[in-house]
Amino acid sequence: MKGTTVGDTRHIFRLIKVHITHLGAMFLVLNSVGFAQGLADQVQEHLRARIEAAAVPPKIVIHDDLIYSSIVLPQFYEQRVYMPVWSNDKGILVERVDELLRAIRDAYREGLTPADYHLARIETTLQEVRENQAQRKPYNPARLADLDLLLTDAFLVYGAHLLAGRVDPETIDAQWRAYRREADLGQILQKALDSNNIQQSLTNLLPSQPGYARLREKLALYRAIAARGGWLSIPYGPKLRKGDEDERIVLLRKRLAAVGDIALAKVENEAFFDEPLDTALRQFQKRHGLTADGVLGQTTLVALNIPAEQRVRQILVNMERWRWLPQDLGRIHIIVNIANYELDVVENSNEVLTTRVIVGKPYRRTPVFSDKMTYLVINPHWYVPHNIAVKDILPNVKKDPAYLTNNNIKLFAGQGTNEINPLSIDWSQVTESNFKYSLRQDPGVSNALGRMKFMFPNKYNVYIHDTPAKELFKKTERGFSSGCIRIERPIDLAEYVLREDPRWTKDKIIAAINKGEEQTVRLPNAIPVHLLYWTAWTDNDGNLQLRNDIYDRDSVLYEELFEKPPAR
Repeated sequence: MKGTTVGDTRHIFRLIKVHITHLGAMFLVLNSVGFAQGLADQVQEHLRARIEAAAVPPKIVIHDDLIYSSIVLPQFYEQRVYMPVWSNDKGILVERVDELLRAIRDAYREGLTPADYHLARIETTLQEVRENQAQRKPYNPARLADLDLLLTDAFLVYGAHLLAGRVDPETIDAQWRAYRREADLGQILQKALDSNNIQQSLTNLLPSQPGYARLREKLALYRAIAARGGWLSIPYGPKLRKGDEDERIVLLRKRLAAVGDIALAKVENEAFFDEPLDTALRQFQKRHGLTADGVLGQTTLVALNIPAEQRVRQILVNMERWRWLPQDLGRIHIIVNIANYELDVVENSNEVLTTRVIVGKPYRRTPVFSDKMTYLVINPHWYVPHNIAVKDILPNVKKDPAYLTNNNIKLFAGQGTNEINPLSIDWSQVTESNFKYSLRQDPGVSNALGRMKFMFPNKYNVYIHDTPAKELFKKTERGFSSGCIRIERPIDLAEYVLREDPRWTKDKIIAAINKGEEQTVRLPNAIPVHLLYWTAWTDNDGNLQLRNDIYDRDSVLYEELFEKPPAR
């Protein structure tokens, strides 16, 4: 500047510096009054920092609570640009938070554990935040971010458990293939927030089939019974039946009244086994899959003396199994309940055909899975599986070389078609390890598959078939097969699955069987088949049905059901 000295210049710069300092102070004051970063924005920054700082795979820990939804939760917040869900600039969204907490506490009704969904940590954090609010202390955005993550994770994990079960069955049983329901839980949460309907959105994830809801009612009943101390055990002793008199009958009467099999009315002699008690005991036996003979024998006594707490656990694990099923079982479908030794054809929720079945032995379990029946075979050949050939048939052949011929079983080298005379083999030298033959049983009355098999191709090579051993269906417990399902009424099932094909009336099916020739018949429509394992369910009349855990699957599932939930 013309005429300005060095001293003047220094003075000007000092003035500018002072003005800049004053401007900065002024902006700080304005910031604190009206232009401060909003509370939601501060929580947003904490959320972003927590999620972005997580490792791969993400691991977020709040105090000692692990955020389990390690995949869906980060994606959900990323789509929201990390804006908080459960608070805003004014603080906690009380109604939204309380509604989720009510839903989490209701997890107990569903046979799940509210503590699995951060309930204690949420309540502690919420109490701290509310106490600070009552003392007019400013909100701590870091604590609000913690609360946000806990609540969101609770919704996502609980929703996942309602939708598809808490336990992945294939991790505890290689012979259990589930077809669990799937949904975008992040999207479901966002819709729940938009509609202000948190609790209903979670309820909508429950299995829709009436059987689940009926079983939940029984859970509440048996929990109440257990909470009152359950029922007294009945001492072992001689068999008792109608007309007998014994002090143990007093206990039997009370035991049957505990779950509603008989009304605990006043009778002239409580120790007398009268007609109403006989009816009630038969009802109990039917509900437990026992021979309904009205006799208090040892088998019935064992079932009566199982504690209420154990029955509660049985109901819990079977509610979990409901959550493993697909949402739609099919308008028409076939259910085989392995633990009940029974097959039901269901059409529009009504059972149109019921028949007894034989299932796998405990060491050759029938697997659990769903598939579609597409065809049946009349007069099938039986291509003997290798493990059955070496473990079941080979020992018989060693004892009697004519065993194969007498049972209409042909012997082939390797997997070829060159038939071998079984009498030409030195069976004493054949072992399981060097058995290099294949076996085929031709159609006939002695064929292990009977006169018909129903095919729903699957990786287990399991199917439904007839059997020549009809006498086994008279037994109460029917675990005799090598994994396949033997059916008592194959012709009735064939008539039903072919009912839409006029070429296959019942008479024509029987005529085809009598020809003795193998014939493959395609079904007009594929029918879903569900091989299930239910040891507790409620029938259409509202009766709780209980069965023995023939494969010891209940205890393993119960332990997993109450482990810490896995990260998802």
